[in-house]
Amino acid sequence: MVVNNKNMSTLDKINDYLLSLQKVKTEEKVIFYRLLSTMVNAWMSLVRSIWVLESQEKNPAFKKVLWVFGEELKEWKSLSECLELYPNSFSKAEVWIVKSWEKTWKLNTTLNDLAIQVEKVASMTWKLKSALTYPAFIMLVVVAVIFIMMTMVVPKLLDIFDDKSALPASTQLLISISDLFVHNWLYLLIWIISLVVWINLWKKTPNWRYLFDKFILHLPILWQVTQKIILSKFSRIFSGLIWSWVSIVESLKITAEALWNEVYRQRVLFLAESVKSWVKIWESIEWDPMFPEMMIQMIRVWEETAKLDQTIVKVADFYDEQVDNIIAWINKLLEPVIIIVLAVIVWFIAIAIMQPIMNLSDTISEQ
Repeated sequence: MVVNNKNMSTLDKINDYLLSLQKVKTEEKVIFYRLLSTMVNAWMSLVRSIWVLESQEKNPAFKKVLWVFGEELKEWKSLSECLELYPNSFSKAEVWIVKSWEKTWKLNTTLNDLAIQVEKVASMTWKLKSALTYPAFIMLVVVAVIFIMMTMVVPKLLDIFDDKSALPASTQLLISISDLFVHNWLYLLIWIISLVVWINLWKKTPNWRYLFDKFILHLPILWQVTQKIILSKFSRIFSGLIWSWVSIVESLKITAEALWNEVYRQRVLFLAESVKSWVKIWESIEWDPMFPEMMIQMIRVWEETAKLDQTIVKVADFYDEQVDNIIAWINKLLEPVIIIVLAVIVWFIAIAIMQPIMNLSDTISEQ
């Protein structure tokens, strides 16, 4: 949001617009919610609390956001209405939780709980990225090592052979791969960049995004991490909304929009429609492999005892721990796998180079 001011210079307006495009970081939001909760609990007015936070904020983008909040609150706007001004920084779930508890005058408790929820949800997202980043980084290193060997090391080693047509098949293959890297590296680079750009554009289309996310859920090992992170995020956001007295149907719809996986997003939206038709949650997901049996049974028991919010958050805690264990196991598994892959590559190069040398030495010894 950009605040209009006729007295602002063109440069100030450009700077103001650029600041409005920046998202508020998760760490900043967590600190903001906690400090605001402490101040409100100390009977400071909301406007004054925002002014204090704005005066000590170092990040110019978030400082601008807090200034806007202060101006809006002076016009008798609510905090939830202020959060709605920045949908890229404050999720719909956060807005609804704050809006619900503003009506009960328990904003201080809500803000502290909201800070915990935002931090844990962000932690799950970060864990997924770390689980994907580490293998991607290792693969990038392996590709870089292969590229250096094929363009700098292998050509010099193969220069010792004059008649390359009489070389063994393994050596011929190594020469072909090396020539591909040496003479066509630019085309390879363009092809890889084009493929990455095409995949990113392809993922943004609704149908292909669904297929891509479905493919992710079928990848060995990785699907376990993905599923548990999605279920943890679903459980934590859903429980926070129910605890804030938001209706189950509305909570499901808001939670669905917060899920990054299109397959689960559509499934939760369908679940909301089922609940709207007076179907219980556990009945709708009872035979669905997307939801583990343990989660279904816990929801069934506690849905019948009207303590769904307490149960769902326990499910989230359980999956948080499961994700930590799986990621630690993946990281331990990757190390020997990477060593084996590199060993196979080095073994192939060594055989391809040493075989013609050994054949040559045998020929000389026979003479």
